[in-house]
Amino acid sequence: MSEDNGAKIRYRIRHLTEYRYSNNVAVCQNQVRMQPVSGGNVTCERTELKIAPEPTSRDEHVDYFGNRVITFSIEAIHKSLAVDVESVVAVAANPTDDKTQSPNWESLLATSPDQMRHPKIDEHRFGSPRITPAETFRQYAESSFTPQREIVDAALDLTRRIHDEFKYDTTATTVETTTKEAFSLRAGVCQDFAHVEIACLRSMGLAARYVSGYLRTLPPPGKERLVGADESHAWVEVYAGDEIGWLGLDPTNACLVGTDHIPVCIGRDYDDVSPMRGVVLGGGTNTLKVSVDVEPIADV
Repeated sequence: MSEDNGAKIRYRIRHLTEYRYSNNVAVCQNQVRMQPVSGGNVTCERTELKIAPEPTSRDEHVDYFGNRVITFSIEAIHKSLAVDVESVVAVAANPTDDKTQSPNWESLLATSPDQMRHPKIDEHRFGSPRITPAETFRQYAESSFTPQREIVDAALDLTRRIHDEFKYDTTATTVETTTKEAFSLRAGVCQDFAHVEIACLRSMGLAARYVSGYLRTLPPPGKERLVGADESHAWVEVYAGDEIGWLGLDPTNACLVGTDHIPVCIGRDYDDVSPMRGVVLGGGTNTLKVSVDVEPIADV
């Protein structure tokens, strides 16, 4: 994980998505959420999205959560689609660590939905398309959230428990697996672990949101980094009070979020931040190839 020392780390990120179809596609329409935006500890220096074939129409907007969204359509016969995003970002170290003094978690509870103090925060206390707070999740979380325990300590303990008690297994779940199913399986991938932790936090009455982005991976000692071997990643943010703000937690890696984590989109759950979604007319069967490369670069 990161060795946060107050400095920034600059990255060049390339995310290439390629579809190949067995039959002709007459029309396709897609939305893309793969471009970072500046905010928090991240500065997006530049970002460019290339699409092949050339779209018939292309529009851009910022969604409710502040994510950059490109919508495009291709109204011409094609048998392949490539979406290539390249960005340069700078990620600053987060001064928060597991020794940071923070408020106790009970002080962060909303009194009621009718007395929201910060609507943009408090809306993340409630259910969303993929996450429904429930007593099962509350019971799992409560051993971490003991009375008067500081929010950083309690949330990090929950993060580590999910890492220790759930198995990382790419075959156990799919993108459609529900949070309840992943919790019962005690297995899955980063998306599942993030959903489970958010469900636990919201079931305790806390505000928690889903973050999608990238994680720099380090090769074994003496080995070269593999281009395209980095991955899209997902983690969690819990609101930890006005002084700390949103605290990043990575249950897949049992850690606080650091400079190895590069956020791209935030939302209530995966449905709000899916990197690419769309519909096609025709196409038959398709094959999908995704390549992500996260490269630290020097200042110039």
